[in-house]
Amino acid sequence: MDTEKNVREEREYFLSVIKTFKSYRDQSIKKIENKEKCVGTLPNEHKKWLSKYYEDLQKLKECVEKNYSFIPLVLQHAYTMFDNVYSNMDIVKFEEEARILSEGLDKVQSVFKQLMRDWSSLGAAERKQCYEPIIQEILASYPEEEYDRGEIQILVPGAGLGRLAFEIASRGFKCQGNEFNLFMLIVSFYVLNLCQKVDEYEIYPWIHQYCNNISVEDQMISARFPDVKPMPSPKSNFSMTAGDFLEVYTTNDEWHCVATCFFIDCAPNVVQFIETIYDILKPGGLWINLGPLLYHYSDVKNEKSIEPSFKVLCDVIKKVGFKMEKCATGVKTKYCQNPYSMLQYEYDSVFFVCRKPDNGLANGHDDMEDH
Repeated sequence: MDTEKNVREEREYFLSVIKTFKSYRDQSIKKIENKEKCVGTLPNEHKKWLSKYYEDLQKLKECVEKNYSFIPLVLQHAYTMFDNVYSNMDIVKFEEEARILSEGLDKVQSVFKQLMRDWSSLGAAERKQCYEPIIQEILASYPEEEYDRGEIQILVPGAGLGRLAFEIASRGFKCQGNEFNLFMLIVSFYVLNLCQKVDEYEIYPWIHQYCNNISVEDQMISARFPDVKPMPSPKSNFSMTAGDFLEVYTTNDEWHCVATCFFIDCAPNVVQFIETIYDILKPGGLWINLGPLLYHYSDVKNEKSIEPSFKVLCDVIKKVGFKMEKCATGVKTKYCQNPYSMLQYEYDSVFFVCRKPDNGLANGHDDMEDH
């Protein structure tokens, strides 16, 4: 049966993610040891001159160990995340059969950087750039004197580790984050539900970035998290769902607002995302977006990916049925950037606000005005 096959494949992938998390230390140390071996092949005089570099590599090993110490804490709760689906199975037997994901180390490293961005004071500047425009637009669109914010349902697809959705809910809205990446889901579950106090943990987000460092200390900058106590209260209007956005959200006219941040370029077909956002919004509902157009599937082998320019995308947004109310380009945004690196990435992102008309117009009407 297809259902049994799907369950088996989901279980195999889940255990592969767990096994990949567990391999973080060994894979990371092995990379450093390879650098040590490289130094060992150099002429003696070169080795002598690079003694400080060798010492730096030892420091990075210590940082790997500290990063790894957080992983077992997270994994011990991972099996009970999905309504105990995995809690009663023979973990040892199935884990032995699981494989380490080839791209997995990059994903684990990206989780550490995302922890910095979403849940540390070090990430506050990036959050202000990327989340604050969205939050301010929501607050302005649903003023307290006119709305019961607890009745306003807001969806944040591609929620990552959940900070944007958490911030929206903290302002009184009923907010749900959605995430597909299982690495993110496992860590966000722990942060959102099990972190007990502010700045409880310390990680080193950039120790795997060996290039463009003035000093090893810049590579070894640490971040403490969470910078706020994220545990939701019993009355919290905040929730997180797991799964593919296109598969999870199929009910039309359900949400007052959809807020997307660094999300719409995560689809091989961005038009599908736009159509789905339109469909699930209530008539009169808002879509608020901020981010670049990196198009994650653009260079993925054998992946059918389209990469329309923003101008083409604006035409598509209007043809789907949206009315664009605000649009700004050149919005400066960084993403998991080490502030001390010699190389600084910065996006000139787009920020726009669209409304689904509440006059019953069907999708794609040719008589719509262009603004």
